[in-house]
Amino acid sequence: MTGNEFRFFLSCDINLPVTFRIERLEGNLPPSKSPNSEVLSRTEDRKAELYVECTLYIDGAPFGLPTRTRLESTGPSYCWNELITLSTKYRDLTGHSQLALTVWDVSCGKEEGLIGGATILLFNSKKQLKTGKQKLRLWPGKVADGSYPTTTPGKVPRHECGELERLEKLVNKYERGLIQCVDWLDRLAFKTMEKIKEHENSRNGNSHLYLVVEFLSFEHRVVFQESGPNFLLPSPIASTNEIVTVWDPEVGKINPSEHKQLKLARSLTRGIIDRDLKPSSNERKSIQRILKYPPTWTLSGDERQLLWKFRFSLMSEKRALTKFLRCVEWSDIQEAKQALELMGRWEMIDVCDALELLSPVFESEEVGIFAREYHSIKVRAYAVTVLQRADDEELQCYLLQLVQALRFERSDKSRLSHFLVQRALRNIEFASFLRWYVAVELHDPAYAKRFYYTYELLEENMMKLSADVNGDEDGFKLWQSLVRQTELTAQLCSIMRDVRNVRGNTQKKIEKLRQLLSGLLSELTNIEEPIRSPLAPGVLITGIIPSESSIFKSALHPLRLTFRLANGGSCKIIFKKGDDIRQDQLVVQMVSLMDRLLKLENLDLHLTPYKVLATGQDEGMLEFIPSRSLAQILSEHRSITSYLQKFHPDEHGPFGITATCLETFIKSCAGYSVITYILGIGDRHLDNLLLRDDGRLFHVDFGFILGRDPKPFPPPMKLCKEMVEAMGGAESQYYTRFKSYCCEAYNILRKSSNLILNLFHLMAGSNIPDIASDPEKGILKLQEKFRLDLDDEACVHFFQDLINESVSALFPQMVETIHRWAQYWR
Repeated sequence: MTGNEFRFFLSCDINLPVTFRIERLEGNLPPSKSPNSEVLSRTEDRKAELYVECTLYIDGAPFGLPTRTRLESTGPSYCWNELITLSTKYRDLTGHSQLALTVWDVSCGKEEGLIGGATILLFNSKKQLKTGKQKLRLWPGKVADGSYPTTTPGKVPRHECGELERLEKLVNKYERGLIQCVDWLDRLAFKTMEKIKEHENSRNGNSHLYLVVEFLSFEHRVVFQESGPNFLLPSPIASTNEIVTVWDPEVGKINPSEHKQLKLARSLTRGIIDRDLKPSSNERKSIQRILKYPPTWTLSGDERQLLWKFRFSLMSEKRALTKFLRCVEWSDIQEAKQALELMGRWEMIDVCDALELLSPVFESEEVGIFAREYHSIKVRAYAVTVLQRADDEELQCYLLQLVQALRFERSDKSRLSHFLVQRALRNIEFASFLRWYVAVELHDPAYAKRFYYTYELLEENMMKLSADVNGDEDGFKLWQSLVRQTELTAQLCSIMRDVRNVRGNTQKKIEKLRQLLSGLLSELTNIEEPIRSPLAPGVLITGIIPSESSIFKSALHPLRLTFRLANGGSCKIIFKKGDDIRQDQLVVQMVSLMDRLLKLENLDLHLTPYKVLATGQDEGMLEFIPSRSLAQILSEHRSITSYLQKFHPDEHGPFGITATCLETFIKSCAGYSVITYILGIGDRHLDNLLLRDDGRLFHVDFGFILGRDPKPFPPPMKLCKEMVEAMGGAESQYYTRFKSYCCEAYNILRKSSNLILNLFHLMAGSNIPDIASDPEKGILKLQEKFRLDLDDEACVHFFQDLINESVSALFPQMVETIHRWAQYWR
């Protein structure tokens, strides 16, 4: 059940007797006079025999006979703990039904036998049936009054409620399962509450008597509704300007006539005729239009009917399967059975469409019982069968999303989980990333058990591998090599804590870092048994080089470490602690995927999809790419052209730069301009645009995606004027070539829009901030960026207009100036 749903029962549908439990009496009984003297007896000497009389009142009138509990004499804490079942049923109650409870003492004379009474409404102000424990304050010397409104309300008046009453309400919620259990914390909380209770009782002298009653709890809330047509009779419309609400019992229900017509049209007895049916020219156009819909599109009733009608003729069209499965009436057993049979004989679909079958699309209300029954498991198992055809390289592009797809499986022991583990057993790089992706999700309380099962399954199966299958290393050593990655990150976290505690400037922190690596943690400088790099598991790390390691000047003080490799080389990584980089990990993964899609179409835009790996909720590693920010470059060299001339001078080349370097710069600008537009990357400024010596420009720091941007009025395209100037200005041939690359890349990526949308849909349940806040809205924003309503030629004109609009936007330049000032004074 999602946070936007409210499931409930109607009271008129519950054919059960009203049931509740009389638990105990809290507080000290008032002193009574001895029969033979005028002296008041002490409370503890009094041996009272108490019982509770329960009477149900409906609209102020008694309903049924009173019910009494047994006698209880073991004071001072009188505990009946007796279940009371009335003859009245919940369906007979009204909104003003009350329970009158009176406590009597038979050990006293008739005049003194009354202890007190209290009355409680069975429905609250929201017309929801009260559940759980209720603590009622007794009115001493008064019989419970069942009139409406009552003169003996058991509810403590709001102005008298103190800390004790507030805590008791929380305990009631806790016992009803509305507050999450945390054993160790609960024990501490309850001990503290007992102390507060003792303190309150001693301060108030425990002058009040309370009767504790527990009402029956149901699976969902019970909302009051009378049986029969429960119409709301409004006041005459002419006499008021208020909106009149009329309850219509048929709203949301299926029209019997339409349902009958639909059943006849989709009757399985027409199967023989339907097999030979061919769509007309107009129907074929409609079907082709439907097949082009993005995976987020909801089919109308007529469209679903059209696909069902020509299902047999569509079996050779692999794109049609996902759309067909969405038009099946899964609540109809026979129809669902035929759909599964057709699915097995359908033309094998692409991996992209298989991802759609693993998404939460089929969990929606649109498919009803499908999400909860056997059919869901069958469809998802079919999707896994399709994924088995993909090679490791392609599958690794989607691994992050496939791990998230485990959230939508019907059980912990899913076919998808077993498939991922089996694929990981033959590829150590795949296994390493799978382990990290699953390990990070172990912190999610809702799905921790499911991800822990996959983690254990991977460990168990990898430990069984023998040495002859994997060369020199057996399964035990392979698994230990992955576990040691976690040990490494734990040591790096420890280093960061020590470095942050150092008072002083960044230089002092750097000295502390190098001192730790050379002293207490010298084992990290020369690792006896090489560790697989978490960012590139095929590479073995043999140690950290202290003299080449440093710390960035930043609030979180991320580490920049240089690792010595087993092959004699070195690599630099950034380690962050205190920052959630899962969103950066997703964006860089999408950049890497888009780079692959572009290269498959023979378009290499010289992108820089550096490696990013989240190793925890607030920690992770990033590949360090030697580069400089545009802010630094412009500060020192005044222009991008002057900077590139320093590394790639050519007197005869364009702008004094080699043609190859300028072409690299233009292509990388085009690639990132398109990608940042599609993904809606925000908060772009000259400090998170980096330039490499060979002319490759790339973006970092993806804290805002899918259209979110902290800056007002962001341009649609993240293209600054300094980049255009480096191409020779808006009138140069190189700028024209830049626009040409942009349009070509945009149209190539539009062809794979379904794949990109499906991957983001699989992330709908993740904890990535800009997706978790509103997954549906974010995916629709992403879909809009592809402009699927336009053809390729129209998209060229559309994208060129976007570029022109972004370059001519003057306001973003003002914001950039303000940001530079802020950076200067930081």
